[in-house]
Amino acid sequence: MDKIKNKINDYNSVLESLSLEEALLFVAETIKGKKVFSTSFGIEDQLLTHFINGVNKDISVFTLDTGRQFNETYEVFDKTQNKYKNIKIRVYYPLESDVQEYVQGEGVNGFYNSVESRKKCCFVRKVIPLKRALEGADVWITGLRAEQSANRETMQYLEWDEDNNLVKFNPLLKYTLEEIEEIVNKYTIPINSLYKKGFLSIGCAPCTRALEKGEDFRAGRWWWENGKKECGLHIHVEKNN
Repeated sequence: MDKIKNKINDYNSVLESLSLEEALLFVAETIKGKKVFSTSFGIEDQLLTHFINGVNKDISVFTLDTGRQFNETYEVFDKTQNKYKNIKIRVYYPLESDVQEYVQGEGVNGFYNSVESRKKCCFVRKVIPLKRALEGADVWITGLRAEQSANRETMQYLEWDEDNNLVKFNPLLKYTLEEIEEIVNKYTIPINSLYKKGFLSIGCAPCTRALEKGEDFRAGRWWWENGKKECGLHIHVEKNN
């Protein structure tokens, strides 16, 4: 992978001028190895699912089911799987023993008690399953965008993810939310019904609320906390700030 790490800047220069479909094809054909896409069924991920289904370049798709999802998330999961036949979405769950240990020690809703307890819950329900999902992967495709939060403004299209020892690809990096919505409407891409109710960033049900007018994109996630709002899935982003 050292060869790839040395080529990342060159590849990023190429990606600057490519369309989304062209960018997916370029990475799929240029960087060898196993490629995976993680979806949480947010509007960005739904857009990428649509194009990955069309590209069909052996990109595996997975999702993390924390056990505390909104029912609306399962509904759009079902619609997505029925619409995009070229894709089979694999589900990764937290280990039962880890969840039991957390609940016994912190309480069923212990994540409200402190930032430390909340991050511990995210670690059990998201980070550990993610590690399993990324085993053997060489490229991890995400729906992250720079305008989503200050923590993500310094991202690049391609980055070396030291924590997971792979290349991270953020094809929607410079897209605005308005551009995302325009493409989703153009292709009639299914989205989570909560999105139109103000849930622009949708995570676990107990930890997500609708945004109020003028609030930051991530304000509805862990709304009782202040400061940076990341769950640990994209920890290297925090390290860059």
